[in-house]
Amino acid sequence: MTEHDAQPTAQRDQAPVRDQAHSGTGEDAVRHDTGRTDAGRTGAGRDTRRPGAGQDAGQDTGQNNGAQVSTGSETAGVPEAAIPELVIISGMSGAGRSTAAKCLEDLGWFVVDNLPPALIPTMVELGARSQGNVARIAVVVDVRGRRFFDNLRESLADLDTRGVTRRIVFLESSDEALVRRFESVRRPHPLQGDGRIVDGIAAERELLRELRGDADLVIDTSSLNVHELRAKMDAQFAGEEEPELRATVMSFGFKYGLPVDADLVADMRFLPNPHWVPELRPYTGLNEEVAAYVFNQPGAKEFLDRYAELLRLIAAGYRREGKRYVTIAIGCTGGKHRSVAMSEKLAARLAAEGVETVVVHRDMGRE
Repeated sequence: MTEHDAQPTAQRDQAPVRDQAHSGTGEDAVRHDTGRTDAGRTGAGRDTRRPGAGQDAGQDTGQNNGAQVSTGSETAGVPEAAIPELVIISGMSGAGRSTAAKCLEDLGWFVVDNLPPALIPTMVELGARSQGNVARIAVVVDVRGRRFFDNLRESLADLDTRGVTRRIVFLESSDEALVRRFESVRRPHPLQGDGRIVDGIAAERELLRELRGDADLVIDTSSLNVHELRAKMDAQFAGEEEPELRATVMSFGFKYGLPVDADLVADMRFLPNPHWVPELRPYTGLNEEVAAYVFNQPGAKEFLDRYAELLRLIAAGYRREGKRYVTIAIGCTGGKHRSVAMSEKLAARLAAEGVETVVVHRDMGRE
């Protein structure tokens, strides 16, 4: 479970961590915001707030809630078994599935790599018979089992009828990052056949398109190294209590591209840019003077109020539909001033309403 997705077995244990996930130009600034107004700052561009059990980069744990449900296989006189919680890890080859799986294994999950989708219900049933010894199961599903992949939807429907709490984690990455990783380990893509690596990547994206749309959590590893990916998984799965909804509020710069894992995108370029104010240009939206400048502009406070109201409506719908993760991207030109200031305020609003919130300043520091 520790091997890199794009590496041969003989090379996996010795491969440098940079092969798993390429590190970006600027490290993301990440903060947990859980309703507290006090902030601890650690290093330039990084601000972390914790509720007590949270950690950097967004956290979630699957603790079994003790619900007793029938697996359909009990005999007379035998108590019904507690069905284990299930996480399905999938995504692009080379995007970090093995690292994500290893992280859950370190957190105490029972991890099965490359399990044919048709066998997932059987694995859950076996876990239910373990008398609580296997309360949390993580299954890695990928194109190595592509002949079984058509059975995945049927298996997911079967799990839903059994009342299994299941989540799908999808590891995403850009074509450029994936090509770089495959070339660095000198391995072909599993689906490229006689073509090029990019052909295999395109085929895999098409094959996984529907599954990505059904994912509860999408993590873009294009600019993450192995340690940052582990931090994100830890943040989502290592907490002691699972909240109803977790939100990631991400500031970004449009000139660096849209975040591929964003569920909602808002554009702050309708506000004047502090970049053109000489005394504010060197600072970021974390600076009080920059934030004051942004929110003194016409429309800034109104946007915050109305967007927060819209998010309340969306959050209520997400909860009804069982969606537990949402990524809200707030953009401006360079991701340094307006988007950062707005992300901070919006995250504070969400946290005050009981939504556990992670703030990520993706492009701050890149200029």
